Amino acid sequence: MNRVRISSGSTFEAQIGYCRAVVAGDWIFVSGTTGFDYANMTISDDIVQQAEQSLKNIDAALQQAGSSLKDVVRVTYVLPDASQFERCWPVLRRYFADAPPASMMISAGLLDPRMKIEIEVTALRSSGQA
Repeated sequence: MNRVRISSGSTFEAQIGYCRAVVAGDWIFVSGTTGFDYANMTISDDIVQQAEQSLKNIDAALQQAGSSLKDVVRVTYVLPDASQFERCWPVLRRYFADAPPASMMISAGLLDPRMKIEIEVTALRSSGQA
């Protein structure tokens, strides 16, 4: 099976040894993605803005893979503070309400204390095209 790797340009990818997404056949696996704005490597202090930016970063990777958020079949949310998850629900609903994926939320520490949410998705391309 042919694999295509997609980079976001994040310095973390080279430092840690991963890529933003891997396309394997019709499947797209997007790495845990935080709310960093990779154009200038900044991150908001607000969890809601981080959730929004995370999904924009994920959408950009999916677009490069010939897909979109409507093709997401599974999403995992990781938050250091589970009590903050409800604040993100309006953003998540806006992005996923039309095609809700299977999902779960885990409370765990993240790599950088500025990170308040990390989102990982798996998508299945509906068209099967790269």
